[in-house]
Amino acid sequence: MKLNFQQIQSITLGAAYLSSEEDGIHFHRFTPEEEEIYRKKGDGVPTKQIFATSGICLSFKTDSKRLGLKISAETASSTRRYFSVDVFQNGKFLGSIQNFDEALLPRKYTHTELPFGDFSEEFDLKEGEKEITVVFPALQKVVLQEISLSDGADLTPIKKEKKLLCYGDSITQGYDALHAHRRYTARLADALGMEEFNKAIGGEKFFPELSAAKPSFRPDLITVAYGTNDWSGRPREVFEKTCIGFFENLVKSYPDTPILAITPLWRKIWQREKPCGPFLGIDAFIRKVCGAYPNVTVLSGFDLIPHDADYFADFTLHPNAVGYDRYAEGILKFLEENPFLLP
Repeated sequence: MKLNFQQIQSITLGAAYLSSEEDGIHFHRFTPEEEEIYRKKGDGVPTKQIFATSGICLSFKTDSKRLGLKISAETASSTRRYFSVDVFQNGKFLGSIQNFDEALLPRKYTHTELPFGDFSEEFDLKEGEKEITVVFPALQKVVLQEISLSDGADLTPIKKEKKLLCYGDSITQGYDALHAHRRYTARLADALGMEEFNKAIGGEKFFPELSAAKPSFRPDLITVAYGTNDWSGRPREVFEKTCIGFFENLVKSYPDTPILAITPLWRKIWQREKPCGPFLGIDAFIRKVCGAYPNVTVLSGFDLIPHDADYFADFTLHPNAVGYDRYAEGILKFLEENPFLLP
């Protein structure tokens, strides 16, 4: 049986809204207001990135013996072309629809040319009730053309009461995790039993207009991870003004919600001179700004991942799967040591 729009909507996590269009179901992680803010922004951040499906998944219980997926994938990234739609059964990886063979990818796979278009796959779920999770890619746009189960199968949405709201740049969006479930925010949401809402954009800097636009829910924990692109591409006075404005707007909207501000992680060129000043000065200024707000706690990201190219897909800045593991583990350890951050 083919699931209808209402059924698909009921099993979707991490989306601001869904839209049914001629080519299928579109998943939106930004609200219409946020999408309009980015359309008007015009500072070089590709508008198509707002339509990437980072943080969005389907989650449900069923007794179906099969799962059929038909999708269309298209680019929603400035330079990356890989994607993978991953299926989990009872928490274990079952299979995927993807446009790459991991064994054949070069060590530096970040700019490999790969195909987009229509893809489909049938997954054998076998007998009995099970929990199914379908994880959409972080950097590309996926349109769901069809999802089907065995005729007469049960379908029960799996919901998570607590919400994790994540702001940030490419690291938070998920560059360069080949599989979206390896992203650090996905790891945090899973470990904390929370629904992830990802508002990150590759190349983004502190953007006060975004933090002024409230989503349609009240988060239980907010993470903020900007600064590395501010350092590499902004004058000092612009960075300071936008950093202040971002946290001012965010705290105004959520004065009682715990906010974890993660300062920039190590990058290979961190010792270079930039108009924004020294790299570690970004950490210091974020701490100064956040010190004015009792509900904001700062975690240094600089040493969360070893300063070794083996942990970075591009050898420079964006973590690979192992790098994201270390990043997530460091944040989770910090949360364990600071339980007041958790609802």
